[in-house]
Amino acid sequence: MNLADVLRTSADSFGAKPALIFGGRSISYDELDERVDNTVAALAALGVGRGDRVALVAGNIPEFVYALYGALRAGAAVCPLNVMLTAEEMSYMLADSGAKVAVVELPFVPDLLEVREGLTELQTILVIGGPPAPAGTVSLEEALRGAEDAPEVPIGPDDLALVAYTSGTTADPRGAMLTHGNLVANMDQMSSVPLLAAGPDDVALLALPLFHAYALNAVLGLTMKAGGTAVLVERFDPLESLDIVRRHATTLLFGVPTMFAAWLRAVEAPDGRTGFSSVRLGVSGAAPLPVEVLDAFRDRFGVVIWEGYGLTEASPAVTTNAMGARPKASSIGLPLPGMEVRLVGEDGEDVEEGDPGELWVKGPNVFAGYWGRPDASAEVLADGWLRTGDVAIRDDEGYLFLVDRKKDLVIVSGFNVFPREVEEAIAEHPGVAEAAVVAIPDQSTGEAIQAWVVPGEGAALGPEEILEFLRPRLARFKLPKDVRVVEELP
Repeated sequence: MNLADVLRTSADSFGAKPALIFGGRSISYDELDERVDNTVAALAALGVGRGDRVALVAGNIPEFVYALYGALRAGAAVCPLNVMLTAEEMSYMLADSGAKVAVVELPFVPDLLEVREGLTELQTILVIGGPPAPAGTVSLEEALRGAEDAPEVPIGPDDLALVAYTSGTTADPRGAMLTHGNLVANMDQMSSVPLLAAGPDDVALLALPLFHAYALNAVLGLTMKAGGTAVLVERFDPLESLDIVRRHATTLLFGVPTMFAAWLRAVEAPDGRTGFSSVRLGVSGAAPLPVEVLDAFRDRFGVVIWEGYGLTEASPAVTTNAMGARPKASSIGLPLPGMEVRLVGEDGEDVEEGDPGELWVKGPNVFAGYWGRPDASAEVLADGWLRTGDVAIRDDEGYLFLVDRKKDLVIVSGFNVFPREVEEAIAEHPGVAEAAVVAIPDQSTGEAIQAWVVPGEGAALGPEEILEFLRPRLARFKLPKDVRVVEELP
């Protein structure tokens, strides 16, 4: 089965049932399937077919879902881009992937037009919003109206479905190649865990960004496969999202630790316990969940949060606490069914129980490698094993606990930031002699970036000048929260 088949099968079974809710509008499975077919036809008219890449730059709106499944059904691979990226960062990914078409929400079009001249393989920008569309672009709505019948494209499990860009340790982002088989296998793995298995009566809050593999496959994909309903939320706000949970009787609450912490800060016990009363399952991922957040959410709102671990290269889910009878504090849980896990020492051998080792994982959900980067692929793949770069220990019950990272990484609100990328951006300033970046704890984002900057001879630099220089070069979540200008690095 492929991802396009997943949606078609659900449409056949749950046609009139709501698939998506956005604002005050409900979109049935039949309507969603029809819009996807129209998108296939529109893309085919633009020359998109099997093996092409389609970039997607949009927030959590229905058109994201139409374009996602439409491109997949057309046989193309989708490159979902983080909407917080700068024009320069997007340009690199568009050029690297060789995207033929980009489907872009109107607010992000100016950034793309700014760099389009250098994107020789990008033939068409389809604009979500309008008409009219800006000069040099095509209105998606007009393209859909002019589309004819959608072609039937055979798609196999080994065909490429996503090129999902992750930060690279050398500062250049890498496109993780996920096949239809990888993504469907991961949905099946999650569905086989009774507590995680969604059903047609489930309503999922989808406030996580759809460009992230967690939201795209573990939330949207799992919900669509089960015939459930996904409530799309464009921008997370703790009070507004609580109102959405209450209004739509949400049963599945997927988030990252900073979201659960934000609910705790904003919502008092009586209102929260009533508002979250419909929730049967809370899931946290993308960053470690503090024990105090786990305990407080259960005690104040009556919702148990089950923590899991994953990474884009694994489609993304690898482990979950939901495999056990209760969540074990600070643990990322047990491997999902079908996952093999090793903890490997510096000598390449498995470590003893209780000793730390690099987490290696193997399963049908593990990616095919990095787009156009056999060198980078060889660094992390060995005989089917994915070297995660995370260091863990295992207790006598088999539960895994993350204790360190082999890779130099900062996790800001669930997004990976490699310090070297920030350091190189700072070093481009003509007045900078040296720069170093470290992680600092942050109550709102979990971790944040702190930059230490040494000015060049005769240069007078201040923190705000450094930040102003970085804003057009780095996505907002990569910007240092604290900048220290010093005479020498500590």
